[in-house]
Amino acid sequence: MRISQHLVFAGIVLILTISCKQEVRQIDLSGQWEVLLDSLDQGVSEQWYQKNFSDPINLPGTLCDAGFGMPCSLEPVMEKEIFLNLKRKYDYVGPAWYKREVFIPETWDNKEIILTLERVIWNSQVWVNEKKIEGSNESLSTPHYFNLTNYLIPGRNNTIVIRVDNRKQHDISFNNLAHAYTNDTQTMWNGILGRISLTAKDKVFIEELRLTPDVDRQKVVVSVKSSNDISGKLIFTLKDPAGRTLPVKEIQTNGNETVFDYEITDPLLWDEFNPNLYHASVTIEAGEYADTKTETFGMRKLTNENALLQINGRRLFLRGTLECCIFPLKGYPPTDKAGWEKVFNVARSYGMNHLRFHSWCPPEAAFEVADEMGFYLQVELPLWVLNVGKDEPTVEFLYKESARIMREYGNHPSFCFWSLGNELQGDFDVLDKLLSTIKEQDNRRLYMTTSFTFEPGHGDWPEPDDDFWVTQWTKKGWVRGQGVFDAEPAGFNKDFSAAIEGLAVPVITHEIGQYSVYPNLKEIDKYTGNLMPLNLKAVENDLDKKGMLHLAQDYLSASGKLAVILYKEEIERALKTAGFSGFQLLDLHDFPGQGTALVGIIDAFWESKGLITPEEFRRFCSPVVPLARFEKATYVNNEMLEVHFESANFSNRILEKIQPVWTLSNSAGEVVAQGELDEQDLVVGNTVSLGDASIPLTMISQADQLTLSLSYKNTDYQNSWNIWVYPHHLPEVGSDILYTRSFTEAESALKQGKKVLLNPQVEDLKGLEGKFVQVFWSPVHFPNQPGTMGILCDPGHPALASFPTEMHSNWQWWDICKNAKTMELDSLQENVQPIVRMIDNFYKNRNLGLIFEANVGDGKLLLCSPDLAENPESRPVARQLRFSLLNYMESVDFAPKESVSFEHLREAFHNAERMEKEQKSIYDAD
Repeated sequence: MRISQHLVFAGIVLILTISCKQEVRQIDLSGQWEVLLDSLDQGVSEQWYQKNFSDPINLPGTLCDAGFGMPCSLEPVMEKEIFLNLKRKYDYVGPAWYKREVFIPETWDNKEIILTLERVIWNSQVWVNEKKIEGSNESLSTPHYFNLTNYLIPGRNNTIVIRVDNRKQHDISFNNLAHAYTNDTQTMWNGILGRISLTAKDKVFIEELRLTPDVDRQKVVVSVKSSNDISGKLIFTLKDPAGRTLPVKEIQTNGNETVFDYEITDPLLWDEFNPNLYHASVTIEAGEYADTKTETFGMRKLTNENALLQINGRRLFLRGTLECCIFPLKGYPPTDKAGWEKVFNVARSYGMNHLRFHSWCPPEAAFEVADEMGFYLQVELPLWVLNVGKDEPTVEFLYKESARIMREYGNHPSFCFWSLGNELQGDFDVLDKLLSTIKEQDNRRLYMTTSFTFEPGHGDWPEPDDDFWVTQWTKKGWVRGQGVFDAEPAGFNKDFSAAIEGLAVPVITHEIGQYSVYPNLKEIDKYTGNLMPLNLKAVENDLDKKGMLHLAQDYLSASGKLAVILYKEEIERALKTAGFSGFQLLDLHDFPGQGTALVGIIDAFWESKGLITPEEFRRFCSPVVPLARFEKATYVNNEMLEVHFESANFSNRILEKIQPVWTLSNSAGEVVAQGELDEQDLVVGNTVSLGDASIPLTMISQADQLTLSLSYKNTDYQNSWNIWVYPHHLPEVGSDILYTRSFTEAESALKQGKKVLLNPQVEDLKGLEGKFVQVFWSPVHFPNQPGTMGILCDPGHPALASFPTEMHSNWQWWDICKNAKTMELDSLQENVQPIVRMIDNFYKNRNLGLIFEANVGDGKLLLCSPDLAENPESRPVARQLRFSLLNYMESVDFAPKESVSFEHLREAFHNAERMEKEQKSIYDAD
């Protein structure tokens, strides 16, 4: 039930001299406490604050850290419950009581004493020396503060008891999905994280120091709020980003709020390229009382003029990903800078400049690191519901939580964007009023009602009070590829301009990607903390049971490489769209909850899966990206490749004298065409034309995968794209092979010992719907989808010798996959392994294929489910695949190892219902 931890008491009194008139003392309460769980919620009525607790626990930390709670008894089996999320080793939801003694110095007599609990889920109450402190705290976003003045007795030991209740307090979360309170990412932990301290202040102290930069007027507006009305002196000092102290400003102050301007000549501005930080300090002196407060801020100007995001008068394009409180080692967010430095450093290495905190607000350390690194953050209230406004106490909580967030984190320059929550539905009048209230109180950032919504009448255009808009579609169409990549053949001359025409505010595309990648089973060993990857272990066990464990790494690689290809096109379409202000990926890293949504290019630990290096990713996701527009992915060699080259330059300056250079190379790496475009200066913005190229493809005599590259001479900027070129004319092959679409004809020929390429009409086949794009989000969370994850093949297989391919899906496979049924080979009961495999989702792990071979009686069969016959003149990929398969079947390499009866084949794959309908129609006609 628990793991004992005997830790040494560590109460450290830190004396910080702030001014000649006052010493502010702080007692660090981290270390060993006593704990008692209150699963029956009897502690208040039974006055547990008078009890001794026998079990020790180390704080900051959680019950799960210390081994308290119900141990997980689940097994790694293929059941839905196992795949919903990572499982806590120890689970507890309910009140828990924490107790310790602390010595209060005599010098604290006549001081205001504040208890700080940096992060708690959800409700906290405090008793001191068996007396209840008035009120409670229930913030999910900010520290819990309690004024213990008049309860603590200086010069002796005092007993502090804290009751933390992690049960749901308000209706903020649909199915407990909001990331401030969920088991899908961070867990519903019970404990206290971060700073736990007592601070002594004079009777008059500073409650808030608000700093509002005004770049145009070269000043910062300073607002100082004190705990009481005072008459005294205020001293304001400022250090610039280089550490130089600027002129000190002293003014007389009366009342409890003082507002004044502080001029900064030629201020150094804050952005992603130059995250310049100013350090402000204000001291108030009123008779015998004094207090000092420090804050950091940045001089930045964030606007939405002309429906475009702008930072300091320059275009701003957000290259973002979500942060959904995913910390799979501990199950809770770090409160130290080191933990957040890993997150932001990895995000920056992949070209990101923006994080969206989906339905939660991070702790102080995250803002500090983002400030220092120049990240633009979108923060949200802890809210993801479909019934906004239904519960009045919840609405009241949201108003209070907004004020707390504003006061606690408002000065951070990285805090640029604020949304009320995720995909909200309900009473939009309530949301409008809340948003208006927040905007009236604080103009230091841009605001939005909801990060997308499915609410009828609200989801296809911005709300009236929105300063910016995050969406996946508008009333004019999709603004992300997930809605179009499977429905339309690949085209690289497309963008989303038509869909955003007429928008009055900047648009950022919502949660682009969500392409599920097969689990990385090597990740299992990383889970050495509070969470157990029973989902990953279940997949491992299932593959092992089915004799497919050897395929796991290839499944990861093939599905992951396809996801990278799709993410690349998502990002480039956004960069090509005039009027776009950014994108938010879902996700750069894996999401381990909501049915195991492994949609990341990297894993949940912000570490590589081996799919693409950060350097390669930055070629299409960085401040400067060379781009190309061309019609399609596949060509024949009597066509011209018409290319328009352009640039997205969202750096902090005009790039002068840029010389664009393009090349077209074959699969052997040989340059078959090349050229230089006019040297030019690249202004800040996108859709900057570089020039055009018309490239004849007649030099390609055999089918090949080519690489079109664009680079800027004497820079590191480069990008590339694949195209596939096929011969216009193919020689006749397969004269001794029967190509047929008929099961009956195939059966007859096989009985005669012939070679047969059976390529039924798609409608005549049983199987799964043909898909090019892999599983959306999670096959568990969204089970009603075909659920495949792209192809897997051996490019060196002789059947594919004349069909250039990698081991994974790329754009040339779109036509093949979409005009096919995916066959379930498990139904054959023989050990038939496909030549071209379709990866099944990890929740089912079936043996799926598009092409396989077998001995059937005296004959040899190759069964191909993709349609290779319809419209061959306009389908060069299908024509080439048919040519390659027939070539193979003519060769001595065509020697199937497995044998299958035709009856089994017919039973497994022939759509008998369609055959009966056809026979009936013939009968009726007769």
